[in-house]
Amino acid sequence: MSDQSTNLSCGIVGLPNVGKSTLFTAITKKNVSAENYPFCTIDPNIGIVEVPDARLAILSKLSKSKKTIYATVSFVDIAGLVKGASKGEGLGNKFLSNIRDTDAIVHVVRCFEDEELIHVSNKIDPIADIETINLELILADLQTAENIKNKIEKKARIAKEFASQINLIDKIIDHLNQNKQLRSISFNFEEKEILKTWHFLTLKKVIYVANIKEEDLTKTEDNKYVKELKEYAKKENSSVISICAKIEQEISALEKDEALEFLKELNVKESGLNKLIKSAFHLLNLLTFITTGEMETRAWTITKGTNAKNAAGKIHTDIEKGFIRAEVVSYDDIIAYSGRVKARENGKALSEGKEYIIKDGDVILFFHS
Repeated sequence: MSDQSTNLSCGIVGLPNVGKSTLFTAITKKNVSAENYPFCTIDPNIGIVEVPDARLAILSKLSKSKKTIYATVSFVDIAGLVKGASKGEGLGNKFLSNIRDTDAIVHVVRCFEDEELIHVSNKIDPIADIETINLELILADLQTAENIKNKIEKKARIAKEFASQINLIDKIIDHLNQNKQLRSISFNFEEKEILKTWHFLTLKKVIYVANIKEEDLTKTEDNKYVKELKEYAKKENSSVISICAKIEQEISALEKDEALEFLKELNVKESGLNKLIKSAFHLLNLLTFITTGEMETRAWTITKGTNAKNAAGKIHTDIEKGFIRAEVVSYDDIIAYSGRVKARENGKALSEGKEYIIKDGDVILFFHS
């Protein structure tokens, strides 16, 4: 069985006193119970939360499922990211190993003033904060690039086919030396294939979280710090979401119904954590397909553009190897016909081959040898 904790992983970074720890505490209070995820050990710096999806409860009821298993997102608290971290300051290199394994970076930035909360550089300046952390990531990448170059050059003395790798690593080193992140270079197909084996931090996609005050949550206009942040993010094609970390912490302590009531009182549509999860899915081009039956109703996370055969492998490699066909019913049709049987009778269950591209909300039954 595939390890559910590998669904999607986001590393949370931010300077001291920006609200990163408050947000992370809120996330870990929402930690899923480990019993559905037998292969995942939850480290103190990892919070695993369920992806909100109203479709699952409805399908579960329809199939009389014994279990309902939601897709999950892991949030990793990247500690030790301070000025000089790449040289071992703070927790230094520990942050590097934690951040390398994540799919995306969630960068928490403080966008409010509070005299009681001292900022590490004594002034509120979201862009300067971002650039302090970006510089650490650039320096860490530079170190990685130099190490890769040394290894390739040794191999190139023996074999000539490493020329394209040397050209690429030189291009990367030159870019990083200008204090620019690798996200801002465009790479061709061959380069992208090589890059898959090199784990550069500044290639990762970023969501900026503007930590704002409670009273700013319901305002129609962003405060000046959030506006600055959005301008900055636009240039690098990153997204920004506004969250009040303090409110998130309060919500995390409440039961589901109480939390919804609390949000209603605040005149806020959904929690910041839900907004963050949706943003991460959108950013990484992910979607959910569903399997449902008496045993369980379960959401599976895949990348947009995944075909049926590869999606089957998400459930089990044996299903992928012995793939025969997929019977696909859209979520809307399953609901409209109260289940797969009636949907099939009405011609809504489509028999698809291995090249069929999965859509969000497809409810699938895989046939395999």
